[in-house]
Amino acid sequence: MSVAEPRRIVLFRHAKADWPPVSDHERPLAERGRMDAAVAGRKLADTGIAFDLALCSTSVRTRETWKLAVHEFPERPKTVYEERIYEASPGELIALLNETPDDAQNVLLVGHNPGVQALADVLAGAAEGDARERMSRRGYPAAAFAVLSFTGSWKSLEPGVGTLADYWAPTE
Repeated sequence: MSVAEPRRIVLFRHAKADWPPVSDHERPLAERGRMDAAVAGRKLADTGIAFDLALCSTSVRTRETWKLAVHEFPERPKTVYEERIYEASPGELIALLNETPDDAQNVLLVGHNPGVQALADVLAGAAEGDARERMSRRGYPAAAFAVLSFTGSWKSLEPGVGTLADYWAPTE
């Protein structure tokens, strides 16, 4: 693929987690989270984006979210479980995305707040329609996702180069 073709990044926050007496990394999804993850998976499939790669945090709740969401996809993308996503800052997430091979056009990242929301904010130098207003109004609740596009290589991904093309949250 040419670096002149638009690339897409979908930033997907894990669904609603439960609070059992375990470490934060080991928290599973709550019942509502399991339902919302499947709904989000259908909404992601409805975007028509064919994902080449999914990068998923190693936490229990992100892995459960991804397992339920990807079940709704027509094809399962290559999935990499990446411990660096857990508790990552926007800069750390950009550095991780900069490592993406250029033959990947569309990447989905399943992660956590505040990093995912902050990354959407920092990458979006522009927005289509009312996507930014909806994201600002709703925040980035559990199971929300933002679709961003940019042109260039993954190594050129940096703050402000993206366009916020779409945003969805379970209550949209």
